[in-house]
Amino acid sequence: MTNDDDSEGMTYADAGVDIEASEAATAALVAQVGGGSGDYAGLLDIGDRYLGLATDGVGTKLLVAEALGDYSTVGIDCIAMNANDLVAAGVRPVAFVDYLAVDKPDEMFAEQVGQGLAAGAEEAAIELVGGETAVMPEVINGLDLAGTCAGLAKKDAIFPGEAEPGDALVGFPSSGIHSNGLTLARKAATKDGDYTDEWDGDDYDTIGEALLEPTRLYTYLLDDLRAADTRAAAHVTGGGWTNLERMGEFRYVVEDAFEPHAIFDFIQEKGGVSNEEMHTTFNMGTGFVAAVPEENAEALVEATDGRVIGHVEAGDGVAIRGLEL
Repeated sequence: MTNDDDSEGMTYADAGVDIEASEAATAALVAQVGGGSGDYAGLLDIGDRYLGLATDGVGTKLLVAEALGDYSTVGIDCIAMNANDLVAAGVRPVAFVDYLAVDKPDEMFAEQVGQGLAAGAEEAAIELVGGETAVMPEVINGLDLAGTCAGLAKKDAIFPGEAEPGDALVGFPSSGIHSNGLTLARKAATKDGDYTDEWDGDDYDTIGEALLEPTRLYTYLLDDLRAADTRAAAHVTGGGWTNLERMGEFRYVVEDAFEPHAIFDFIQEKGGVSNEEMHTTFNMGTGFVAAVPEENAEALVEATDGRVIGHVEAGDGVAIRGLEL
C-alpha cells in the first residue's frame, strides 16, 4: 500500500458507486418503512427468541463471472454476504432463499449458480428452502443474484452491539476481495488489460479468477464469539474499515491487521488508488472483527484463526496503517 495521491487515482465514486449517496438513500428508505433493530440484520421479537433476517446480493462481481463464463462460485458469495451479517449480530443462520433474475433462461449458468449456492449452504450448515427465478428481458441485462438469510437466536445470545473503551479487537482473515468494491476493482483491472490476462502468481491462472475468489464464511465463529462475551462485531463489507464504527461511536485503533492479499496491491497499482480509498472500499485482508473484553481476547484467538489486531478507545474514527478514517 504505497499510493497516497488522492487527486489522480481512481475512486469508488468515480467508478460509479458513491457510498455517501448510497447511505443517504438507504436512510431515506428506512425512515419511511421502519424495521427491526440491528446494523447488520433485522431482528424480529418472536417470543423467547429473535428471528434475524439479512438480504444482500453479489453485485457487479457477476460481470467478472460473465466475462469468464464461470458462475460456479457466486452462489457462495451470495450466501456468505448474508450469513456473515447474521453472525455479526450474534444470530445463527438457519435457512436461505435465493432470487435469480435473468434476461433469458440459460441452463448452464443456472446450474453453476446452483452449485455455488449448494456449496455455500453446506459450508454454512444452513438449509436452502427454495427461491425464485424471474425472466425479465426489459429490466435485466444478463443476470442478478440476491437472497435472504434467516436465523434464530435466544434473546440473551445476541451481541449487545456496542463496544466499550478498553475492549480488544480480534480480527479474522478474509479470503480476498469478497463481494465489495468490485465496481472499482473491475475498472482498475481492465484499465489496460482484461480479466483473462495471466495472473502474476501461483494461486490463480487469470486476473478474473483472483477477483472471483469467493467470500469467506464466518459462521464457524459464532459459538466462540459467544463464549468470549463478544460485545459487538463488524462484517467488513461496503465501506471497508469504516464498518468498525457500526460497533459504536468510539475510536478503533488497528495496530496489527492481516496483510492485504496480492489482489489489493494489483488493484491499487493499476488504478492508482490512494491508501485511504483502498481502506474505505475494501476489507484489505481482514473480513470480520469482534470487540471483546480484553481478558477474553486470548482465549478467542486460541480457539480460532483470529488474532488481536487492536483496541477500542474513547473518541471517534478508525486508525489503521497511518490513516485516520
